[in-house]
Amino acid sequence: MKIVVAFPPGSSTDIVARALSVPLSEALGQPVVIENKPGAGGNIATVGVARSAPDGYTFLMHSVAYAVNPSLYSKAGYEVGKDLTAVALAAVSPNILFVHPSVKAQTLPELLALSRTEKLSYASSGNGTTTHLGAELLFRNLAKVEVQHVPYAPASAANAVVSGQVPLGSTSIPPVVQLAKAGKVRAIAVTSLKRSGALPEVPTVAELGYAGFEANTWFALFAPQGTPEEILQRVNAEINRILQTRGVSEGFAAQSLEAIRMDRATLETYMASEARKWAGVVQLTGAKVD
Repeated sequence: MKIVVAFPPGSSTDIVARALSVPLSEALGQPVVIENKPGAGGNIATVGVARSAPDGYTFLMHSVAYAVNPSLYSKAGYEVGKDLTAVALAAVSPNILFVHPSVKAQTLPELLALSRTEKLSYASSGNGTTTHLGAELLFRNLAKVEVQHVPYAPASAANAVVSGQVPLGSTSIPPVVQLAKAGKVRAIAVTSLKRSGALPEVPTVAELGYAGFEANTWFALFAPQGTPEEILQRVNAEINRILQTRGVSEGFAAQSLEAIRMDRATLETYMASEARKWAGVVQLTGAKVD
């Protein structure tokens, strides 16, 4: 069994895939090999797996970018729900807004007020990521403020704020947790509907006046359309069981990831709703990457 990872080694998607691969191999009684195939925001791996034989031996580990890319790219090469089928959700992590300690704003309302009197900019984890699209949705479309976007590589965005290159950051939460605890940045708000266990004192955007606001990063396993249902159900059941084990759940928590179990039918509905949601955000923001 091969799991093709849509992003490079060391990425959050890769970490999730490797955390599941060993216990999944033990459960299925066969080797599980990880193959990283980054490129085009994950589209290269996605199209490659979609064209693979639907025999239950090739799977794809992807992030929320799977649901975003068909709207973001003029030719992503696949359609959500058509070319692949969702097998199992693995983990969810909120994004987070944070500032350099020198920024006067202590809260999100204060930050938005400051942006109306000063020219601010924010670092994201890259064009078209949920850290970019979610921030644009909040700033430009909901709060009606202008904050200049400065895209960085995922591993560099948080450090850009720490060094003072950019006053504000919008990234996934894992690289920010220890920086916030050390006082190197000030966490302003998380983008999940509920507070993160990694930084429970940080409020959500939703509770600060933007009800329903949610811009999470999730990680899920997919298979080529036409893969036998009995195989999909078996893998779904095994992953849901693995996610409950102490080693995996605690390992995810250490990475600021929350293990999430979901049955196949619910997952397919969730993927369709995510694709619709992010298509709307892309349209609102006018974001394009090609």
